[in-house]
Amino acid sequence: MSNAVQSSTAADVQHVAQRATLGDAVDAQRGTLQAAGSRLAYYADTTATGRPLVLIHSINAAPSSYELRPLFEHYRGKRPVYSLELPGFGHSQRPARRYTPELFATAINEFLEQVVDAPADLLALSLSSEFAARAALTAPARVASLTLISPTGFTERDLPSERTGQVLRRVLTLPLLGRALYALVASRPSIRHYLGRSFTATPPQALIDYAYATSHQPGAHHAPLHFLSTLLFTRKARERLYGRLTDLPVLVIADRDPYIDFAALPGFIADHPNWRSEALAPHLGLPHWERPEATIAALDAFWASA
Repeated sequence: MSNAVQSSTAADVQHVAQRATLGDAVDAQRGTLQAAGSRLAYYADTTATGRPLVLIHSINAAPSSYELRPLFEHYRGKRPVYSLELPGFGHSQRPARRYTPELFATAINEFLEQVVDAPADLLALSLSSEFAARAALTAPARVASLTLISPTGFTERDLPSERTGQVLRRVLTLPLLGRALYALVASRPSIRHYLGRSFTATPPQALIDYAYATSHQPGAHHAPLHFLSTLLFTRKARERLYGRLTDLPVLVIADRDPYIDFAALPGFIADHPNWRSEALAPHLGLPHWERPEATIAALDAFWASA
């Protein structure tokens, strides 16, 4: 065997090994359940008593429970705290299937029913705010309060039509094209760039490293490609989802975000007395990383009143 072939083979083996290894996002017990048609993973610390807190990561090319690690680490030992990894992400199964908002909401609801089994304070990040709202509408008795950090659905800009999204999904899920596109967005320079836009300062290297690792697991491309099609967003989310949450206490934490805007949020909050909002400026979508003390103070005050 030539030196060149040996080198190439060694590189391939190393790449496979990297894809096969993913550490834990938080230092806590990791469990599994069957929900939404696949095996899902979650982290839990139930050493304390009180109302459960359930954390839901965002949706992008490389999300996981690591995104909410600062909150998990703060509240563990103070109250029961869980972090669910949605279908297609983290240590959950990543099958080639159709990913939809309904699928993710079902995963949240079945997790609340099977594992938490008590009304919980539900906290979701970015696009997962829409899934959490959908879950709360489906099973309101399982959700005591809802916190949305940098939620989608409050822009005045229109999404592409569902028909356009379906065309995009068909194109993006073409095997060669989809894998090539995902390889670009999940590259280390790309992850560093996109995470860097969500921090006013330099993002933590450990967050970048974990994002890269989770995005290089077998099947990691399936769910993010559905995200890129825009079909995971609910059209008219304010009317169809958020506006229907009229009794549940809801807190929104939002300042600025490089990928979405919150132009419609002030007017919405004014019209919905059970909703409140905090800016906690300055941050670019991840206040629990950049302003952890202010974020925790706002959360504790909200939960105390709720």
